[in-house]
This record gives sequence, C-alpha cells and structure tokens, in this order.
Amino acid sequence: MGGDVLGRTLRLISFGESHGKVVGAVIEGVPAGLSLGEEDIQKILDLRRPGWSHLTTQRKESDRVEIISGIFRGRTTGAPITMIVRNEDVISSYYEEFIRKPRPGHADYVARVKYGGFS
Repeated sequence: MGGDVLGRTLRLISFGESHGKVVGAVIEGVPAGLSLGEEDIQKILDLRRPGWSHLTTQRKESDRVEIISGIFRGRTTGAPITMIVRNEDVISSYYEEFIRKPRPGHADYVARVKYGGFS
C-alpha cells in the first residue's frame, strides 16, 4: 500500500502529497463507540497550521479536516476512519525543477528511491 504505515494495534496510513489535491489518513483498529468528531481532530490540526509562524511553510492553507468514513453522529463505527485535508495554496509548477534535482535535506530523494520514480 502506498503512503506511510505506522502501528500494529492502531494503524495509521497516510496518503497524498503536499502539492497534490489532498493529503489524508486512514486509521484502522479504532473500536466502535468512542466519542470523536471533526472538531476534535481540527483542534490538533490547528496547532500545526502552516503559514502562521516563520518556522512553517508560508503557504496559506485552512487545513480543514473532512471525515469521509468511520465516524457517525460523533461516534466511531469500528470501520477504518478516513479523513482528508484539501490543499488550497498549491502551485504545481514550483515542483517541476525537483523532478530532476531533489532538494537537499528533503524527502524528494527518499521518495524517488522508495517508490521507484518521481511524480
């Protein structure tokens, strides 16, 4: 499976690229009946929101989470929880030069080696 997979009991699978349409995650192994909603996840995302500190990317993104599956009426269903965040401030042409020349200290080279190419 693409993306990064972490964990055994709870599994987190991430997907997407910073310059793609969305980034997202699937969390497997969450039991049914737990109280959890978009607002709970949004609070965490707001702590790392880009463009508001000189230490983060200066792209302006709202980082609004959308729950696609696994939560109904504020409770987990036991099904995998799938969530996405739509990228808004993306200029894909900016990344063209990195197709042939990976950025030092960035994941460009690692992604090229891991996935056998570069997109």
